[in-house]
Amino acid sequence: MRRQIIAGVIATGVVTGAAFAQSAKPSDPEIAHIAYTAGALDVEAAKQALAKSRNPLVRSFAEEMLRDHEAVNRQALDLCKTLNVTPADNDTSKSLTKAAADTRAKLATLDGAAFDRAYVANEIAYHKTVNGALATVLIPSSSNAELRKLLQTGLKLFQGHELHAEHTAAQLK
Repeated sequence: MRRQIIAGVIATGVVTGAAFAQSAKPSDPEIAHIAYTAGALDVEAAKQALAKSRNPLVRSFAEEMLRDHEAVNRQALDLCKTLNVTPADNDTSKSLTKAAADTRAKLATLDGAAFDRAYVANEIAYHKTVNGALATVLIPSSSNAELRKLLQTGLKLFQGHELHAEHTAAQLK
């Protein structure tokens, strides 16, 4: 039963890839909203992990997610203010939010090592999805050089998160 729940949580994380499949090129305000939303959702996931996990490896990883995603989101908001851009809600942001809420609900049913494994597995899937979207959709679609530079910086940081999550997962087995 626990393995089925963990598999369901991982599948939910992977499904978020569909959220980035937009038919039209997103505008800079939509890109800003998508990027901010993705970061905010990972902050929420990290807070859940810090509330539930007692594993020092998982807690350290969650603390890094919280710190880094909050910092990047502050930079994004500051840039939006500087550029006088209002992030625009969109179907991708809404889809990400729904998938993350579903994942948090499933993770809430787990405890101990089962929670730790499912949280880290979801973080791997989530970062793969977000990193892929940054590289193939969001960065190439951005028309503002400053926004593109922030997204590129974020991508490098988030690729490191993906590697850290994979390393953490290997240590949890």
